[in-house]
Amino acid sequence: MKDINLTELLKRYFGFDSFKGDQEAIIKNVLSGHDTFVLMPTGGGKSLCYQLPALLMDGTSIVISPLIALMKNQVDAIRQVSEDDGIAHFINSSLNKSEIDRVKKDILSGRTKLLYVAPESLTKEDNVDFLSKVKISFYAVDEAHCISEWGHDFRPEYRRIRPIIEQIGHAPVIALTATATDKVRGDIKKNLGMQNAKDFKSSFNRANLYYEVRPKTKNVESDITRFILQNPGKSGIVYCLSRKKVEGLAEVLRANNINARPYHAGMDSQTRSQTQDDFIMERIDVIVATIAFGMGIDKPDVRFVIHYDIPKSLEGYYQETGRAGRDGGEGVCLTYYSPKDLQKLEKFMEGKPVAEQDIGRQLLQETQAYVESSVCRRRVLLHYFGEEYPKDNCGNCDNCRQPKTRKEATEELVKALQVIVAVKEKFKVDYIVDMLVGRETDEVIAHRHGELDCFGCGEGKERHFWNAVIRQGMIMGYIEKEVENYGLLKVTAQGREFLKKPRTFMITEDNEYGDYDEAIPTGSSGAIDETLLNMLRDLRKQTSRKLDVPPYVIFQDNSLEEMASIYPTDIEDLQNITGVGQGKAKRYGADFCKLIADYCKENEIEPMADLRVRTVANKSKSKVSIIQGIDRQMSFSDIAKSLGKDMDELLDEIEAIVYSGTKLNIDYYITEVMDEDHMWDIYDYFHEESETDSLDEAYDILGEDYTEEEIRLVRVKFLSELAN
Repeated sequence: MKDINLTELLKRYFGFDSFKGDQEAIIKNVLSGHDTFVLMPTGGGKSLCYQLPALLMDGTSIVISPLIALMKNQVDAIRQVSEDDGIAHFINSSLNKSEIDRVKKDILSGRTKLLYVAPESLTKEDNVDFLSKVKISFYAVDEAHCISEWGHDFRPEYRRIRPIIEQIGHAPVIALTATATDKVRGDIKKNLGMQNAKDFKSSFNRANLYYEVRPKTKNVESDITRFILQNPGKSGIVYCLSRKKVEGLAEVLRANNINARPYHAGMDSQTRSQTQDDFIMERIDVIVATIAFGMGIDKPDVRFVIHYDIPKSLEGYYQETGRAGRDGGEGVCLTYYSPKDLQKLEKFMEGKPVAEQDIGRQLLQETQAYVESSVCRRRVLLHYFGEEYPKDNCGNCDNCRQPKTRKEATEELVKALQVIVAVKEKFKVDYIVDMLVGRETDEVIAHRHGELDCFGCGEGKERHFWNAVIRQGMIMGYIEKEVENYGLLKVTAQGREFLKKPRTFMITEDNEYGDYDEAIPTGSSGAIDETLLNMLRDLRKQTSRKLDVPPYVIFQDNSLEEMASIYPTDIEDLQNITGVGQGKAKRYGADFCKLIADYCKENEIEPMADLRVRTVANKSKSKVSIIQGIDRQMSFSDIAKSLGKDMDELLDEIEAIVYSGTKLNIDYYITEVMDEDHMWDIYDYFHEESETDSLDEAYDILGEDYTEEEIRLVRVKFLSELAN
């Protein structure tokens, strides 16, 4: 093996002129019979690291892969490099007995160089007995992060791989993953019994990927639809956490003439396999999927990856966004974020073992730190994987393209470091922040840390400010998280030096994302006509004075912004604007459409009718059910139950109905759940005092005697009576 020309063999088998990155060194290590650990980002060429040595070595290599759906694709790809189809096979539950017998015959004859198996198939007694009679060249454990509970896709069956290897017969192991922190890397090596493996770690920086986090509003489906319509014919993936959302969003996209299909684990395997093939063969442009889709997908020209929901971990996020731009071309990574999504994910953890909940919450905190951070997203992401990014501004993320003002925070970092040292470096971020702001939790009392001089030394500043200090202190190398007891904050040698001799430390305060209910501009088109927008605002103001109602009652800001992007010139077009239904369009729309039409004519602008976002029937069905339920004076809890929604989701839909111009009389329900004086206090606030329909502002001014639900209900009554 020593004298072979690997570059020549690479060209012969795969048609490439040269290796990428560490590929050649990895292959040489495998050919030498050594255990090998490969950490290489998506698109770096991991599969070649075991495919080429498998073709060159005596015996059959066993490739352990988690997704049955992908094995056929991988086997088909390898068969392209040989005239003999027997060179690669898979064994999994999709094969019948005669097909498995054929595979075994090819293996025993020495034709098969690569055998792909799922870990579940590997552990079957029949397969263990058969493989123990075969000469194994090496074992390749693909997606090796599945071994670790700290990885983003933990699979308990992966923990059994090492004992099964011992049963089948000893051979070198190559473990491969695209995402692994130091904690996960240690777990993988320990569980596979390969602590002495040679490490090959490639840079995690994907310079061609653009990262952006957008606030998640009620208009998120329209925002995604418009983005895709503005990128016609491009391949993309949209990830959602629930199967229901996958189906619903795929339907919305298809209603808007986007060639999209859903993909999730609840679909039959034949449909999933067909959908995946159609995407790879470009018969489908967009896949809307749960995270069941994408692992190992070899499609180099995915141009965008959108996260409708915040991912459960940064490893998962990196793996999923890494499917964009694998050819080095354009790759846009959009993520939508609302704090409510975090609360939902935490709620899903209830009922799981305590240790699992703890791991899940810490991983969620890392994701929260990423989405809320105002520093370079690339820098935050690489830091999480233990890699230092040397620049302050990468020029290819939303935070770097629109940087915030930096503030001096030397004194604050000193306080944070002093607290970490004072509590003996044995606590996590939340506890350190509790100490800084002087919050006497049960844990603080139990440790008697309230008696320390540093307790409350950061009073006067909000928790999110202290979180930013700690996060950015970590990026700068002053603070680190312990690997073994993950999450415990430690002061580094550099941090101790800073304590002795403080120097300038600048931070940018974290981004704040509003409540899901607020009408936050989507920024979806990236091309709002500011001149037209100001004219529309003036018209709204004139109309509001004439009718003696607040401006937002007529059209919300985000509706005006959409008008100034798409230029609706008739009532039909206007009804496709977010928050504008038939009633509102007919009542107020004529003047606004005339203004837009005149403006387009004067400025020779072509209205963007092709970017209308159409709704789908199931939403209309839900709307009709809600209106009928309210007409019959059903209790809101009964309406919500009949639609499979919680109260928050029902109120979201009721608000959308009223905002778009439909009148609803909910007096019967308000009378049942609210004191009449309470109701009139809130009503008068919206009628007399407020210039905005913001919930936060209403809550601040009205005070804690009024609940959020009460304010939302009266806001619906007010808008229904005055606007519609």
